Amino acid sequence: MIDTLLLPFQFPFMQNAFWIALMVAPPTALLSCFLVLKGWALMGDAVSHATLPGIVLAWMLGLPLIVGAFAAGMTCALLTGYLSHNSRVKQDTVMGVVFSGMFGIGIIMYTSIHTNEHLDHILFGNMLGVGVKDLWTSGLIAIAVSGLLALKWRDLLLHAFDPAQAQASGLRTNLLHYGLLSALSLTIVATLSSVGLILAVALLVTPGAIAFLTVRSFGRMLWVSVLVCAASMLGGTYVSFFLDSAPAATIVLVLTAIFVLAFLRRLSITRRTSRMAAQGG
Repeated sequence: MIDTLLLPFQFPFMQNAFWIALMVAPPTALLSCFLVLKGWALMGDAVSHATLPGIVLAWMLGLPLIVGAFAAGMTCALLTGYLSHNSRVKQDTVMGVVFSGMFGIGIIMYTSIHTNEHLDHILFGNMLGVGVKDLWTSGLIAIAVSGLLALKWRDLLLHAFDPAQAQASGLRTNLLHYGLLSALSLTIVATLSSVGLILAVALLVTPGAIAFLTVRSFGRMLWVSVLVCAASMLGGTYVSFFLDSAPAATIVLVLTAIFVLAFLRRLSITRRTSRMAAQGG
């Protein structure tokens, strides 16, 4: 029985999958808190999908894929910001137009390539095919992004709640804004080899949403999101071995199930509080 439970840890490809899960969890979870707080959930989706044309173009030019992904992600973020500030169209609408357009361009470029090398893992992820190079890339990005967010979370929190107050307090709001966008693009690059572009948005939204429903202080929200994300990624990867399912999709289902439980718990508490208030009145 114990041998069966420990079986996934005996295979090198599963060991790498567990390591990449531990590396990707902290930056995605921390970022998800800020995206949920700022109402930028669609921004994570937009940037993740918009990296596709940059990835394909980098592959065609013989450049590292992460270079193209980061460049395309920042282009999407900057273009969205420019259009939203210079038009009457709301930001979420602009994001939808920009990311769908860039994703469409990426799909056309992707399908026009005639090669024996498949780039499907960029779209859907390939946690079981993670190599040493992927671990180093994701690990370095995770350390940089997590460290930045851990050091500047109070400044980013003030900027998210009240940008005018943050600027009046002497904070460099433009640097915080574009720094957060850069961290988002880098984190998406770190997830390319694991969950892929399509499922990356789940890691950038769901952990923060779960923590938002669970705790009331933002400091605790950061801790809870990281713990939930790490546990879900490790648990989903572990379970996928026995279910013979895709690890990335299994992780997303685990996160979704936890979110539903957190929502039901919060709903139960709210109804109980309302009944007690009504009885007290």
